[in-house]
Amino acid sequence: MTSPLHIAGEYPSTRLRRNRRSDWSRRLVCENRLSVDDLIWPVFVCEGQQTKSEIESMPGVYRYSIDCVTEPVRKAAELGIPAIALFPATPAELKTPGGEESLNPENLMCKAVRAIKQAEIEIGIICDVALDPYTSHGQDGLLVNGEVVNDESVEILAQQAVVQAQAGCDIIAPSDMMDGRIGEIRDALDSSGFQHVQIMSYAAKYASAFYGPFRDAVGSAGSLGSGDKRTYQMDPANSQEAFREVAFDLLEGADMVMVKPGMPYLDIISHIKQAFAVPVFAYQVSGEYAMLMAAAEKGWLDREKVMLESLLAFKRAGADGILTYFAIDVAQKLREANQ
Repeated sequence: MTSPLHIAGEYPSTRLRRNRRSDWSRRLVCENRLSVDDLIWPVFVCEGQQTKSEIESMPGVYRYSIDCVTEPVRKAAELGIPAIALFPATPAELKTPGGEESLNPENLMCKAVRAIKQAEIEIGIICDVALDPYTSHGQDGLLVNGEVVNDESVEILAQQAVVQAQAGCDIIAPSDMMDGRIGEIRDALDSSGFQHVQIMSYAAKYASAFYGPFRDAVGSAGSLGSGDKRTYQMDPANSQEAFREVAFDLLEGADMVMVKPGMPYLDIISHIKQAFAVPVFAYQVSGEYAMLMAAAEKGWLDREKVMLESLLAFKRAGADGILTYFAIDVAQKLREANQ
């Protein structure tokens, strides 16, 4: 077999720098491009009135009360961002061992969905399905005798998905990593008349140390205490296991899959995209965002350049879209570049 290097030719007849010499030439041969269509903006909602509170570990990221959330979401839509992903900061007094608040049609998530829909904002709404924002122990499932139980958790997760669909959610995004939850959620949605509601599965979600600031944002860090989620989230050492997770979720009815975290797992994104040829999304998680922001605030990195470069890396790996806290800033930069 002829090697790609032989086909390419040899120096000095072949000079790879020729294609890089001019801006117009670099644009002409560019292999991957970042578009506003690639962006999903995570949005945190909280109780209160006229509340916009910055999250200390995530500079520039805020929690919004329901009466304040429509304005930034409308801005996102006007910038062309296709979808937002909602996450609730549930008050501590509403958290219970069984996470019953997740099934309350008047919980933060449902109220936020209805407010955005009633404001007639043309943007997709993605709702997180997991119990950690609602449990007093901070786990994504039900805790029985110190163990996160699977099947009992799946039952309440399926009910949670229906409650969110009833509120107007467009995409259900199970982030819990329980076995079999995609099939149960699909069946529950279909039997409740929500066949059109999509499922974006957190199919390869790793037990990562990069989630810390997010847990601050939704108030689950203190609840979790010294516990961890390694009995259900994936081992960062494993890659082949991700194929099995994705395969099961697709067989059970997932419309698209996600890899989380993002940049430390670019190889997983690439392998899954090549193997399954389905819509694959990446989550540039809170720890990634906080890391880049902290370095930029110190003057060690150029914030705008690393922001754009990090997202382009996801596209190069094969991601169809990226959940990123930089979404608003990136959309604005892309608009300015195209003017």
